[in-house]
Amino acid sequence: MSLDDTDSDLKKILKDNIRSVKDFPKEGIIYKDITPLLNDKYLLELTSRLLAEPFRGFRIDYVAGLESRGFLFGTNLAQDLHAGFIPIRKPHKLPAETESIEYELEYGTDSLEIHKDSINPGDNVLIHDDLIATGGSAMAATGLIEKLGGNIIGYSFVMEIEFLKGRQSLDQTAPFHSILSI
Repeated sequence: MSLDDTDSDLKKILKDNIRSVKDFPKEGIIYKDITPLLNDKYLLELTSRLLAEPFRGFRIDYVAGLESRGFLFGTNLAQDLHAGFIPIRKPHKLPAETESIEYELEYGTDSLEIHKDSINPGDNVLIHDDLIATGGSAMAATGLIEKLGGNIIGYSFVMEIEFLKGRQSLDQTAPFHSILSI
């Protein structure tokens, strides 16, 4: 068995443990639920390891996790990469002065905020979320980080919904990594 076969087998294990929930959060949407990956200590460790591996050796100052599911693996990712963690949150959830941006979802609009003092100009930031669909929230996070003077070092996702082509909306010069494509 080759290393590629082993990697493929590990990814299949993760994929088989992601639950699909129909019509959530609204009719016509199939929600990809990662809580089974969190509930099992071995799947949690495996997912964390597979997220960190492509970015080892990069100089990353911060991992920016998108609310809320980007927090779940984002803090592990930051720890594994010896970086700090920055939460990017929905409006009115952060206590200090914030920078805000509005963006489009596949089923509406939303906005995100970041603390204005969380990034210094020149800091290197890896953006993480559990899933990329259209890329709207990841693009919004990119805008917030760049507005504060940060450099986007890469994008990290547990899974990508390929047919929605979210990866194409992101900075094509920054490395993109998703463990799974569905």
